[in-house]
Amino acid sequence: MTTIGAISLPQNPPESLRAIARAADEAGLAELWLWEDCFLNGGISAAAAALAWTDNLKVGIGIMPVPFRNVAITAMEIATLARFSGGRALPGIGHGVQEWMGQVGNRAASPLTLLREYATALRALLRGEEVTTKGRYVNLDAVRLDWPPAEVPPLYFGSTGPKTLALGGELGDGTILTGGTSPAGITRALGHVAAKAPHELIVFVPAAFGPGAAERLGEQQQRYGMDVPGVSGTPEEMAAGLREFVEAGATKLILQPTSDDPDPAGFVRQVAEEIGPLFA
Repeated sequence: MTTIGAISLPQNPPESLRAIARAADEAGLAELWLWEDCFLNGGISAAAAALAWTDNLKVGIGIMPVPFRNVAITAMEIATLARFSGGRALPGIGHGVQEWMGQVGNRAASPLTLLREYATALRALLRGEEVTTKGRYVNLDAVRLDWPPAEVPPLYFGSTGPKTLALGGELGDGTILTGGTSPAGITRALGHVAAKAPHELIVFVPAAFGPGAAERLGEQQQRYGMDVPGVSGTPEEMAAGLREFVEAGATKLILQPTSDDPDPAGFVRQVAEEIGPLFA
């Protein structure tokens, strides 16, 4: 079965998240995803709040830029989220936008090396292992979590380029593709992922409901230089468009509202109540 979820954009003020998360939980949305874009909402703090305000909702972070944090604190944060939420936290990691990483003085000379070292150490820590490693970027000396998660959460990789896609297929449980990805782009990405174990493919799909939805969506896609039109119209029309992504290989479709959506809480309700049942 295809998982249908929604995004709470970081352009929403932090104080709006409570209403959005509760609306998603009450409507039975499977997953709510958050972004950690610079310099907006913090991913970990927002996810912790959303998980604490809800009972059944799974909350994804797509993604945490690895240059931002020492891997030990990331492992501690993920383990804490996983334990107090009963495993409802879905962590994603990635390079981050290189321009932003440069702004904070943490741009890696080899982002791929950093991501490999980081993901390898992170998975070991989340398994409860004692980790000693000396790499180009990640250095740990006999580090072990006192409170590892009861079950190791899935680790998702935000990926675009072929090498990062391949690394995610090697080390991750799933790959996150951005809202500019077409069904044809999914097919190309899967060729690079080439995972040997079961691997989820999470795709952020631009979407809009209500009067003027197609126009709002078109303006946004043009503004950000995206060729993918996204989905709008009736629930049935939107579902027809979404099925093209499923046929291309997506296992999770996470609907992304426009940044000017007039009702973010209403958006997540509509995704759960109008789109979700069409994929049940």
